[in-house]
Amino acid sequence: MHPPGSEDFESTAVGWLLDVVPPDYRLHGVLRRYPVALATMARYHSKACVEAARQGYRTARTELAGALPPHAIDTVLAAYRKEGARLAATAEAVDLVERALRGEVFTPKMNLPSAEPRSEEPESAELRETRPEAAEQRPVMAKAEQKAAAQTTAKAEERRAGAKATEEGRAGAKAEEERQTGAKAEERPAAAKAARAKAAGQKAGGAKAEAAERGKAGTADQGRAGARRNSAGRGRSDLART
Repeated sequence: MHPPGSEDFESTAVGWLLDVVPPDYRLHGVLRRYPVALATMARYHSKACVEAARQGYRTARTELAGALPPHAIDTVLAAYRKEGARLAATAEAVDLVERALRGEVFTPKMNLPSAEPRSEEPESAELRETRPEAAEQRPVMAKAEQKAAAQTTAKAEERRAGAKATEEGRAGAKAEEERQTGAKAEERPAAAKAARAKAAGQKAGGAKAEAAERGKAGTADQGRAGARRNSAGRGRSDLART
């Protein structure tokens, strides 16, 4: 692009701006006839692209979780950072071109070495702010600060999302542990009841067996007593016959 004030500045600026906006903008001849209108549309378009890149960067990790592996998400974030820087530089350049098309004059300034010896004292912030070049740099610095703030906000949101996922995982593990503990607590009374029933059954079986043994023993004793009585009776009858 030719510098502002030169003969071919407007024609080269129009060609450059048409490369910034979507290709369909070339179909509108009014934008070629009025470069300021094209620059205005390019300004809105470039700022929208920057904002879209920032929004995509802020939500990429949560939106792509589960659909992409972690290393692929990191690569996507790196692409957002690279393209975001390029889009921000383009938006700043579009703003400068629009100002030049509206007639604003940019005077180059040269910092010549001073003949006076420089003081060893550091220059105060107030003196730096009163310089003309500082006034021109303030918008650029403000944009840089906004970009840094947006990046800080994106990192903070990523940390909050990671902490939330960790808390949810811990809560799920705790709930599972409580469920298993409750199931074990329910199983213990049932097991104790079954053990008591088994013990009672065994005790009842033992009592029945003991009663049966006693019955057998009583029957045997009765048989032996009967045999003795029969023997005694036979003896007396033998004596009577003699």
